[in-house]
Formats: sequence, C-alpha cells, structure tokens
Amino acid sequence: MNATVLIEMVCHDVIEEAVSPTRSIELQQYHVNEGVECNEALPPSAPGTDALQQWNHPRINMWRVFVTFMGFTIMGANDAVYGALIPYLETFYDLNYTVISLIFLSPLVGYTIAALLNNTIHMRLGQRGVTFIAPGCRLVAYVVLAIHPPYPVLVVIFMLAGFGNGLEDAAWNAWLGNMANAHEILGFLHGFYGLGATLSPLIATTMITKGNMPWYMFYYIMIGGAVIELATAILAFWDEDGEKFRAEHPRTSDKKGGRTKEALSNKVTWLCSIFLLGYVGVEVALGGWVVTFIIRIRKANPFAAGMTSTGFWLGVTVGRIALGFVTGRIGEKLAIAIYLGFSMGLLLVFWLVPEFIVSAIAVGFLGFFLGPMFPAAVVAATTLLPKHLHVSAIGFAAAFGGGGAAIFPFAVGAIAQARGVQVLQPIILALLAVILGLWLMLPRMPSHVKQN
Repeated sequence: MNATVLIEMVCHDVIEEAVSPTRSIELQQYHVNEGVECNEALPPSAPGTDALQQWNHPRINMWRVFVTFMGFTIMGANDAVYGALIPYLETFYDLNYTVISLIFLSPLVGYTIAALLNNTIHMRLGQRGVTFIAPGCRLVAYVVLAIHPPYPVLVVIFMLAGFGNGLEDAAWNAWLGNMANAHEILGFLHGFYGLGATLSPLIATTMITKGNMPWYMFYYIMIGGAVIELATAILAFWDEDGEKFRAEHPRTSDKKGGRTKEALSNKVTWLCSIFLLGYVGVEVALGGWVVTFIIRIRKANPFAAGMTSTGFWLGVTVGRIALGFVTGRIGEKLAIAIYLGFSMGLLLVFWLVPEFIVSAIAVGFLGFFLGPMFPAAVVAATTLLPKHLHVSAIGFAAAFGGGGAAIFPFAVGAIAQARGVQVLQPIILALLAVILGLWLMLPRMPSHVKQN
C-alpha cells in the first residue's frame, strides 16, 4: 500500500511538471540565458514561441519551401544572365562598356526601395503580400524586356525587377533563417539561386550562338517562370497575412521609432550589410565580366566563354549545398575565413596563369568556395539579432548586397573602358581581403542556437 501511494505521488509530480506552463517557460528562459544575452526587463516568451519551425513541419512548410526555392531559382537566373548577354547587348545597342554597365547599376534603385518598404509590407500584408508584389514586378519587367525596348527603357525596367528581387531576398532569407538547421536550409535556398544562375547563361548562350536567336528571346522563358511562381506562391502563403505576421513577430524591445531604425542602430546589421556589399559585388562582377574577359584576354570562342560563366555559377550552387553541411559544424567564423583564403588563392591562379583551361577550372572552384558566404551572413544576422528585427535587418543587408551587385560590376566596366577588362582580378582580390576583415569583426556566434 505504501509503495502504491509513493508511486502515485511521484507520477503526480512528474505530470504536474510536464503540463505546468509556468515551469516550461522558466526552463526555456533558463536555456536561452545560458547562450544569449537577454533583455531582463522583457516578459518571458509565450509557450511554444521559442520552438523553431522545420522545413517539413507543419506540413504546409514543404510546399512553401518549394515556392521559395523556385523564387530564388528565378532570381539567380535574372542576375546571372547579364554577363552572358553583355557582348550581344553591346552589339545590339552599339554601346561601350561604361554605358552597358548601367544594367548592373539600375537594380540598386529597386533594391533600395525594397529595403525601405520591406518591413511595412510585412506588417500590413504579411508574406502573402510579398507573393503578390515580388513575382508580379518581375513578370512585368520580363514582358517589357521581351519586346526589346530602347536601351534607356531597359535600364529603368531593371529597377522593377530589382525591387521584386529585394522583397523576396529579405522575406525568404528571414523566414528560413529562423528554421531549425538554418545553415542547411539556407544552403539549399541559395543553392537554387545558384542553379538558376548556372542555367541562365547556358540557356541564353545556347539560344544565341547555336539557335541564332536574338538576346531578348531568353526573356520569354523568364515570363513563363514568373507566371508559375506568382500562381503557386500566392496559394502557398495565402494564410500568411499581416495580422498573423504581427502576432508572430511582436516587438521585444522598448526602443522608440520604427523597426528599421532600431535595426540600423545595431552594429551587427551594418557589419552583415557591408560584408554582403563586398561579397555580392565579387559574385556578380565575376559572373558578369568573366565571359568578356575570357573572350578578350584568353581568346576563347563565345560558346566556351559562356560555359566558363556556367561553371562559375555551378560551383556557387554546389558549394552552397555541400558546404552548408560543413559550415555550422566547424563554426561559422572559422569556416568562412578558410573559404575566403581558398578563394583568394584560386583568384591568383585565375589571374596569373594565362591559360583558358586553367582559368575555367579556377573560376569553377572559386565559385564553390564563395557559395556559402551569403547564407552564412544571413545565419549571423538571425542568430545575433532579435527576431522582430530580422526582416528589417536582412532587407537592409540585401539592399546593400544589391548595391554591391550594381556598384562593383559597374566600376569594373568603367575602369575596363580605360584600362582593359584585365582589371577584373585585382579589384576582386581587394574586395575579398576587405570582406574577410569584416567577417572577423562579427561577434562570436553560439553554434547551438540554430540546431534542431
């Protein structure tokens, strides 16, 4: 009898411990405080809010993750095809390097506007609003490009495509960056960006050189992709309106002003933003000018030069997926420093060995080691910043990255007009050294925060 009573008392205590919300919150708060400095003046989180979503739970996430992968594939195809089209745009519009480089500069305007409006769109319309606006903007841009308007219109319409890219860049990076095993998920997300970036120069080059089609025919393919994304994304995120977003992202600080202002007052936002400014500048300048460099300096034929660009973006794709499983396990700070070291070595090979085959191989491996940089910066932001600042901070960082994608390729083109396209490698080498220094300035990131 005494043993039975004792067992009942123990079971009662265990059940009470398991179902007590207060005790559950206290335990969650204790574990958070072990690794992350918290604001003690704030109330504890509600039950369940600290649990990280997974790519397959709830089940609707599988469909939503697929939609984000599709969006980033189109985004990558959009960004990478510029390099393959430059030689043909020069001929079609009869322009020099400096003027043709404006197609790199104009998306910056769209990215900047997206950075300013990202938080407002999320707060009022939620992720549903993003799925209407971003694919819609790209669809309109591709329709205009397909009718090959005068070059000034081309420059303006790339701003609209940049705005759509900027919205999705912030929205899907912030969402997936808050999931369990964020390195791996973001590796796949940016891997699909690399997939689109790999395929678009290949398809465009093949259409132009083998199919004897004009450059603008490529954008009929982009129209089809944008239509499919628009329809599927709206259905997948239909329930994610502004009210739900506000409920899931309550403000957890007592600072005055808007969330974007608060994000910009944090040094982590600026370090990640300037890092992405340099990194995306490296990525797009290499992907954008490597075809012209290989044709003019390495004396390769146009099709082989186009395949070099494809090899670069293929390396980016494989690197983002494969190294995503490595980065979180050996530590972000060390891993990215190692990748940047390899990147600088490969760039020197590309620069100093005047052989086409060596250049093509070096560029492919360079893409491989550059691949994980963007996902790592997003993980850094989502790890080191409070959740309510993620959309604003990542949106701002993405706009800065868009600035790199515009400013540095444009600068390469302007300098190349005077000094020749061989200025590409020294500019890239200097940028790699700068972003390595910026990365090492970030605070230490607790490796356990994003694990499932």
